[in-house]
Amino acid sequence: MTNRERALAVLRYRAYDRMPIVHFGYWGETLQKWADEGHLRAEEIRGWGDGNARDVALNARLGFDFDWQSMCYANHGPLPPMERVVVAEFPDGTQHVRDGLGVTCIQKPGAGSIPAHVDYLLKDRAAWEQHYKARYQWSPERVGQAALAALKVGPERENPLGLHCGSLYGDVRSVMTVEGACYLYADDEELFTEIIDTVADLCYRSVKARLESGVRFDFAHFWEDICFKNGPLISPSVFAAKIGPHYRRITELTRSYGLDICSLDCDGKIDALIPTWIANGVNTMFPIEVGTWDASLAPWREQYGRELRGVGGMNKTVFARDRAAVDAEVERLRPLVDLGGYIPCPDHRIAPDAKWDNVRYYCDRMRAVFG
Repeated sequence: MTNRERALAVLRYRAYDRMPIVHFGYWGETLQKWADEGHLRAEEIRGWGDGNARDVALNARLGFDFDWQSMCYANHGPLPPMERVVVAEFPDGTQHVRDGLGVTCIQKPGAGSIPAHVDYLLKDRAAWEQHYKARYQWSPERVGQAALAALKVGPERENPLGLHCGSLYGDVRSVMTVEGACYLYADDEELFTEIIDTVADLCYRSVKARLESGVRFDFAHFWEDICFKNGPLISPSVFAAKIGPHYRRITELTRSYGLDICSLDCDGKIDALIPTWIANGVNTMFPIEVGTWDASLAPWREQYGRELRGVGGMNKTVFARDRAAVDAEVERLRPLVDLGGYIPCPDHRIAPDAKWDNVRYYCDRMRAVFG
């Protein structure tokens, strides 16, 4: 079987020869550390990206089969993006920078975390009409025709290829900030709804264009990141009412092209939003962060049955420890794999504290236990 056949067989509850060994990519700092330690050459990490040739070569070195983030993307953001502007500079080198989304963030020298925002442009209808509405309209240039053409030629694919369907609220949250989106719903629900509808229609038309291209995709996928460790960053009832129907519209389209698996990337505690996703055609949760709240497929399966699948749920923090910790984690995954419809995968990108030998050992153990 190919890796794509294995992955789809697992998620469709069909027979397979072995479990595919899947990952969710790496932080750039991780690859640089491994290069500094002598495990990789500089040219082996230069230009790394999800699913590209560098990624495939690294899979062979470590023992992974493929990266779940190997997908066909389109541009669902503001087009053209806003001009990057330095709004303020401070003696310590810190800057306030307005980015391509119109959000002003704090940028500090040497900082590696997600920058905090201090202001944002999309606060009212005037800003929407002047700066954003035209930038969120569909145009064929949003879909890379050359990349699509390349996907239609060549040998039979070994690994699955996802169709990235965009984001129906996560991108809106990124542009308006968490607080701004909540305030807008309270202050101007009509505008809030219009923005959601506009972004969702752009995603739909982008998905439709790529499906009509003739490229064969293996699964559909959304990105959101709209939860944190205690729950969602939007009211579940608002999410169901305003955004649920747009998921349904897109997943009905992808299913009409045979994509019966639809995964969704959302970090944090997602439990309160799962009902909306399941009801509207999203059936595979990813990356199921173990985190401090012990996210797991098991209780969700009890609640939603076999319609809910999963990719993820492997506690990546064991990579920073020792082989005993890796062994214990692989054993913890056994009963989850036995449920079916589940592919273990590190629950986020492999972090800089990961030890090269532990990651290789994990791949070896997964193949030995689930082979």
